[in-house]
Amino acid sequence: MQGYVRTLKAFFSWLAREDYVPTNLMAKISIPRAPTRVINTFTTEQIASLAEVCQGSNGSGYRNLSIMLLMLDSGPRVSEVTGIDLADVNLAEGHIRVTSAKGGRERIVPIGSLVQKCLWKYINHFRPQPLSQTVTRLFLSDIGLPLTKNGVQQMIRRCGKRAGLTGVRCSPHTFRHTFAKNYLLNGGDIFSLQKILGHSSLASVRTYVNLFTGDVKKQHSRFSPVDNLTQNSKIYRLCR
Repeated sequence: MQGYVRTLKAFFSWLAREDYVPTNLMAKISIPRAPTRVINTFTTEQIASLAEVCQGSNGSGYRNLSIMLLMLDSGPRVSEVTGIDLADVNLAEGHIRVTSAKGGRERIVPIGSLVQKCLWKYINHFRPQPLSQTVTRLFLSDIGLPLTKNGVQQMIRRCGKRAGLTGVRCSPHTFRHTFAKNYLLNGGDIFSLQKILGHSSLASVRTYVNLFTGDVKKQHSRFSPVDNLTQNSKIYRLCR
């Protein structure tokens, strides 16, 4: 609905500007708010199942595991994952330079120690020989060509089917949502999350702050203001 209203407003604004109509009939029509939806994310058990189906001695299995752990740890878009060059990876400093970001905004994305080790192993033991010297991408197919966005999407969909995942969409964007939610649940702040995800405004980040009821309850159990007052013995006695 939002898209339709935006299109009509732009169209009628153009009509009025070009004098095809005397007044802009859509000028006073407000754009409806998008419905707030809870976004399903991967559970710890589902992530473990996805990792398990990647096990094996073949290079593609370890490559797939590296891709999924990277998306889970730093939340890059699938186009950003496929756009990473080998030279963009700085394992010593623990970050990756994202040059194919949305809107052309280059940024540095941090990666954790486990992902650093995983990428080091992939690069040094499982990354195929590039088909030519012009192939510089980090993640390659079995024949040494860069993985495509569609190729990663299909890979994740297949892994989800093999892992028997239900109740959640098995896609790269679900990894991005899962990263954002877990980052906040683990104590991360919304401002650093915005920079890691590469959003230009906090408004875009708010779509990732929709937590499940269970997650909210878990957080409240840890940070309940009244429960944390029980260290005051007087208040504790009064409430018993």
